[in-house]
Amino acid sequence: MRSTQLPALAGLAALLAATAGCADVEGLRSEGALGTVHAPKSLWKGYRPDPPGPGQQPGTAAVVPGLPKAEGQSMRGVDALAVVRADITSATAQDAGSGRLVDPRAVQRLTLCTGAVDGGPYCPVRPGVLHDLTGNGKEELIAALDVDGRVTELRVYTVRDDGRIARILSRRGVLEGVEVAAEHLSVREPTSNPAYISVSDYVWDPKTGSMSLSQLTLDDCPALTDVPHGGDRFRCAR
Repeated sequence: MRSTQLPALAGLAALLAATAGCADVEGLRSEGALGTVHAPKSLWKGYRPDPPGPGQQPGTAAVVPGLPKAEGQSMRGVDALAVVRADITSATAQDAGSGRLVDPRAVQRLTLCTGAVDGGPYCPVRPGVLHDLTGNGKEELIAALDVDGRVTELRVYTVRDDGRIARILSRRGVLEGVEVAAEHLSVREPTSNPAYISVSDYVWDPKTGSMSLSQLTLDDCPALTDVPHGGDRFRCAR
């Protein structure tokens, strides 16, 4: 009896194996050929950018020249507009208008600021924000200069132990949002895909004396639904 069952079972197994590529077997179906996997191909292998010259690297910490020392080693009471003006003017002179360190239009935009405390109604410098980003219990100054309706120069300043004011972060971008949490500064910027937004997270690096990029991620960007169709239709809802 056993000798007659084994050939029958073997034949059934062969039949299932032959038909597995075109019929369901226990819920599985063949997807066919998945294609050939190719290794990445490098483009323009012989081209490399020149290294930045001394002081020509954006974001590098530097003392802002031409400013008095901060009293009590505190940013409170410091004229935020004066700090931004001194820094932008110095950076423009340093990069000779090349745009490496600051947008060449920034100095011209600063001429719109008046002698008023807030710079006047047309001043492109946003109100300064104080927040402790270095973790030493003292607040840093977070400032921003809107170059046009889209591009902004973001700057962060601290007071060193000797009272001198130093820039610890500078970056240019399209600021969809800027957030602070504890000792983190996050910058949200749009990407080429309107469904996503880029989030750059900066933290204090005592070795370099500056705010360093610690994480770069993508986040969902729900589009605004209550604005007219136009250039802003892909702005994030949050």
